[in-house]
Amino acid sequence: MLLHSKILGESSSEVLILHGFLGSGDNWLSIARELCKKNIKVHLIDQRNHGRSFHTESFNYDDMCNDLLYYIKYYKITKPILLGHSMGGKTAMQFCLKYPELILKVFVMDIAPKYYPNHNQHILDALKTIDLEKFNQRKEIEKVLSNSITMPEIRGFIMKSIFRKSNNKFGIRFNLQSLSKNVEIVGKEISSTNKFLKRVFFFKGEKSSYINLSDHKLIYSFFPNAEVIEIKNAGHWLHRDNMSDVLRHLHANI
Repeated sequence: MLLHSKILGESSSEVLILHGFLGSGDNWLSIARELCKKNIKVHLIDQRNHGRSFHTESFNYDDMCNDLLYYIKYYKITKPILLGHSMGGKTAMQFCLKYPELILKVFVMDIAPKYYPNHNQHILDALKTIDLEKFNQRKEIEKVLSNSITMPEIRGFIMKSIFRKSNNKFGIRFNLQSLSKNVEIVGKEISSTNKFLKRVFFFKGEKSSYINLSDHKLIYSFFPNAEVIEIKNAGHWLHRDNMSDVLRHLHANI
């Protein structure tokens, strides 16, 4: 099945953007619009079980790589640049190790190839305890979620996926059932006997602990020509915290 995407611009230079867990391609819309100004065609892709893409019971990185392969073949995309944030970064890493001949270069946003423990359980649990169809206003939903999801930025991030359905009731775009069942795979380490010898740029948020100095050896074992770039005054959502520096480094290396 074909992944849903929002495609901006017209150019032979194409960037495929893969969002993080519980997000969607729209999370990167501001970045995409700026890249388009530099004559780059950008695909904002919703990965399976996210955004407006199809829902399936199966959810793992092999699935997401197969989805991306089908997407590239469907649109007849030649040597695109991959950009992936968090979970999307792991999809991008796994894909380029599996299909190195298809990709020009890769930008990995604040994630390493290592294992990460599940830290999203409280979000999933909070969402599973409420019936969205019983609410009349978005602010009512956010108020209830604030009891379990105390950080406003995370709560706001989740609220972006809550929408009004055709019956005027609220629903959530991502597949809560499948993602809850398969949440442990999100932090799974990258597994491959291959190396990707082209350029890979790892953007690390200065205030984020997702990429540490101790991770560099593992990064270079898969990606010998990798470069780690620190984005100042930024946490894990570095494109939100310091968009200007993210764009500056993207423009310098695309």
